[in-house]
Amino acid sequence: MGKRLDELRGHLGVVADLGAASGVLGWDQQTYMPSGGAPGRAMQLSTLSRLAHERFVRDEMGESLEAAESEIAGLDPDSDQVRLVRKTRRDFDKARKVPPEWVGEFSRITALAHQVWEKARAEADFSRFQPHLERIVELRRRYVDFFAPYDHIYDPLLDDFEPGMKTAEVKAVFDELRPQQIELVQAIAERGAPVDDSPVRQRFDEQKQWDFGMEVATAIGYDFDRGRQDKSVHPFTVGFGTGDVRITTRFDPNFLNTALFGTMHEAGHAMYEQGVNPDFDRTPLGDASSMAIHESQSRMWENLVGRSRTFWVAFYPRLQEVFPGKLGEVDLESFYRAINKVERSLIRVDADEATYNLHIMLRFELEIELMEGAVAVAELPEAWNTKFQEYLGLVPSDDAEGVLQDVHWSGGMIGYFPTYALGNLIACQLWAKIEDDIPNLKRVIERGEFGDLLGWLREHLHRHGAKFEPVELLSAVTGSGLTARPYLRYLREKFEEIYNL
Repeated sequence: MGKRLDELRGHLGVVADLGAASGVLGWDQQTYMPSGGAPGRAMQLSTLSRLAHERFVRDEMGESLEAAESEIAGLDPDSDQVRLVRKTRRDFDKARKVPPEWVGEFSRITALAHQVWEKARAEADFSRFQPHLERIVELRRRYVDFFAPYDHIYDPLLDDFEPGMKTAEVKAVFDELRPQQIELVQAIAERGAPVDDSPVRQRFDEQKQWDFGMEVATAIGYDFDRGRQDKSVHPFTVGFGTGDVRITTRFDPNFLNTALFGTMHEAGHAMYEQGVNPDFDRTPLGDASSMAIHESQSRMWENLVGRSRTFWVAFYPRLQEVFPGKLGEVDLESFYRAINKVERSLIRVDADEATYNLHIMLRFELEIELMEGAVAVAELPEAWNTKFQEYLGLVPSDDAEGVLQDVHWSGGMIGYFPTYALGNLIACQLWAKIEDDIPNLKRVIERGEFGDLLGWLREHLHRHGAKFEPVELLSAVTGSGLTARPYLRYLREKFEEIYNL
């Protein structure tokens, strides 16, 4: 590595360290911080985020970046050095458009909003959260203005999570998915053989749920020497480099799926980050390629692995040992059908695979309407309930079951939701390739062995971090761009069998 590139990495490392310090404070806020610490924590996060932004966009960084660009001229365009400089240039040019004052204020407001959201959700009272969300939406509109002109007001927000993707592209994907998923759900409701999910809707001891989830996370490859699990109101993953990637989960004492599949989901996220090339630590390449790629990993381990029959061939006997009085007399096939029951439901994180994307589509539409001004924040609960009735035929009984159920808006993460559905598609594209490359995949999973699967993901996806943009990474791995076909085929085959359609 040349001198100029070394200097650039030095500057980037300082920025990354400030970001990691903010991340630790954010993790603590959602896990252990007393509620009284919110005002002080908001100022701490504001200061650190502003300092990191100022450090990144200052002239010295720009000069170091230009010098590094000159130094790498003529190198392999896919080398780590060239890709690092290229990624830094994209991030730098984008960040330079955003004033540090906005960054600090946005961080402060969202830190305060998170604490208020938790209370509002607990009390099912949107009015408590409303003024904070109004301020967040105002700040996000100001942010979008920094990137004018744009094709759509939502584009700059989407680009933060899915680089290069446009709102029109997401709409086109959802327009393809929506009718086919609705058709499948209707067919199941009208003609499907009944599925009894009472085996997973019993009272399960929380500590035993925790212990079993930890066993599963360890077995599939989450490294607890470089991570930990804690409880939070809404599950999340946060990483401070490949050596420290943490997850959280939450529990429903009367529904086994919540904590178990939440842990597998977050472990999938974390294993991605633990698998990034450690040489990329403290640089922009240490991030994920995109959030849709990130979500493909969480959804893969949660659903394609965790909700598969093959997985439970290995793990169901152990679960029966943990809960003999609850599951000892329930056979494997009945349990498999129970965890995969398709049912229109109110809570996204507990939704089955057939209805999950409908939850995402309605949020996507609401975010666009919020940004366009077609829906005011004060009108959001009513708009939410109307769309829920339209998409899923249900109306939430209160705001906690409705508009307040997700943490994302309190963090200002408008533009994130579409990546969940895109991640579902990508997971199935990758899975089709994995099954081609590992012909005995089902057999090894039935034995509770995940080394081959995790090794494939490490080699083809994880190690690259943000070295490649999502479109080129997906194409390189699967041979095609984003397509819904493998996902729709997977849904039809799985649920036609379960429901005898």
